[in-house]
Amino acid sequence: MQTYTPYDLFKFIDRWVKKFKQKIINQMGTRISLSIMHQEAEKVLEKAVLMLTDYEARFSANNSKSDLMMVNQQAGIQPVHVDSDLYDLIQIGKKYSLSSNLALNITIGPLVKLWKIGFTDAHVPEQKEIEEKLKLIDPTDIELDTDKRTVYLTKKGMELDLGALAKGYFADKLKKFFQNEGVQSGLVDLGGNVLTIGENPKYEDGYWRVGIQKPSPIRGDLAGAVLVKDKSVVTSGIYERSLKVDRKKYHHIFDSTTGYPIENELASVTIVSDESIDGELWTTLLFMFSPTAAIQYIDSIPGIEALIITKDNDVKMTRGIVPYVILF
Repeated sequence: MQTYTPYDLFKFIDRWVKKFKQKIINQMGTRISLSIMHQEAEKVLEKAVLMLTDYEARFSANNSKSDLMMVNQQAGIQPVHVDSDLYDLIQIGKKYSLSSNLALNITIGPLVKLWKIGFTDAHVPEQKEIEEKLKLIDPTDIELDTDKRTVYLTKKGMELDLGALAKGYFADKLKKFFQNEGVQSGLVDLGGNVLTIGENPKYEDGYWRVGIQKPSPIRGDLAGAVLVKDKSVVTSGIYERSLKVDRKKYHHIFDSTTGYPIENELASVTIVSDESIDGELWTTLLFMFSPTAAIQYIDSIPGIEALIITKDNDVKMTRGIVPYVILF
């Protein structure tokens, strides 16, 4: 395992980014950076921004006029016809919500909006309020009609929240778009969800250096980096959004069986995979495991690697990722 300083990583990044065309925007509540090498890079990047703007307008759980919110607003009333991409993502979300014993749950919306962690009016709800919301977060209450492409939430008050999947889905769509446009080298960073395209031409080894965030609210405070080629790197952690009340800290990753944030030893999970949506899925699913069990489980899955940081700052890795990790 190699050891580098944060300065080394910043030198790596600085050397190649000057040769790439880069577009930085603020959307989806985060900072998005798109960097590509292409003869008509500016034109391609503008198209990519329009794609993201469209996704945000249709998939947002916070925009009352989005297609997703139309589904939520018609809960308990009637099915809603949606575009094929939104239907596909909801279908994927339902499948994994059911197969994961609710480790992932796209019907978690009512609980998220009850706690409001990450917003100024975040608070610890009353137990009675939590119990009422638990009745509304059952993915078996999602009815999908593939022929009509409709989505129906059978109970009034239900709300879908695709936050655990959407950025990965968007990143994969962007990568496919860039490749169709002839981009052979690039980097998609959707607020910490990183997807690399091809090899990094600025290094003889062809690897991209993707930073791994420390379990800290300070963005850019890195624990290390992982070397990848044509891969996705997704990190999720309890530090991203939190609420402190009476010396107790609550984070934004919920247990669908209790209605409270999950309590275990994990502080952050990083997944390296071919597709970003797989990274999104596994960074959510693994929070139901202990650190050791999570690593053992991922070690048995081909094409998926994991790095976990515990609350005690202990780093655990799957066997396949060890040679490609730089720790600071």
